[in-house]
Amino acid sequence: MSSSPALLHRVAEKSRAPVHFTLNGQPAAALQGDTVLTAILTQHAQLRRNEFSHEPRAGFCLMGACQDCWVMTDSGERLRACSTFVTPGMALRTEPTDAANFASGGPA
Repeated sequence: MSSSPALLHRVAEKSRAPVHFTLNGQPAAALQGDTVLTAILTQHAQLRRNEFSHEPRAGFCLMGACQDCWVMTDSGERLRACSTFVTPGMALRTEPTDAANFASGGPA
């Protein structure tokens, strides 16, 4: 994951309860009601890298239609970051170890 500054910066609703989760094995925090996409992009400059071109991705349509914001849980479940709310203890991966499994939705 890129160490560059966050892509999104929170300007309102800063007093919501914190939600702690892990991102690529590292502790992270978001606010209650944040989507996974918001939770990641308020901490990093990109959501993930494209599994084929390796170009940075940050979501596209932001409404669950384009297939651009897929991330995985540590258990291998694939989910859309733009339409999934972050929950306490969630363990997320934006850097899959196996790009073919990531692109196809996980091992069969």
